[in-house]
Amino acid sequence: METLSVATRSRCEMRDITAQVRELVARGRQQGRRNGALLLFSPHTTCGLTINEGADPDVRRDMVRFFSAMVPQDAGFDHAEGNSDAHIKTTLHGPSLMLIVEDGQLQLGRWQSVYLCEGDGPRQRTLWARWLPGEEDGTRP
Repeated sequence: METLSVATRSRCEMRDITAQVRELVARGRQQGRRNGALLLFSPHTTCGLTINEGADPDVRRDMVRFFSAMVPQDAGFDHAEGNSDAHIKTTLHGPSLMLIVEDGQLQLGRWQSVYLCEGDGPRQRTLWARWLPGEEDGTRP
């Protein structure tokens, strides 16, 4: 298993990690991993992962603002740590992504980027990455 380290700067943010994921794919390519999938997983209960538009930063800001309005921090939750909103937002985003790697390249749509969705920052986060080989590589999981 490989890991990615991501520092978040705000309580709630969508941190673009596409470049880090591409670097991970490049390291995999050097190890002969050309086709398959990369499973990216957040072992944290207050930050998730998603893929969405990366070309217009307004989309990311709109999404953070919408999620914060939809699940406000001060909604009267019982959890003593005061971060129930982050747990709920993480459930909405989800803890993992399955990313396709073909010919040694991360496959994303034209406008897509990979995001860590922070709900309880700023924090230092660690993501886990697992390679799932494709049949074209001659290997089976």
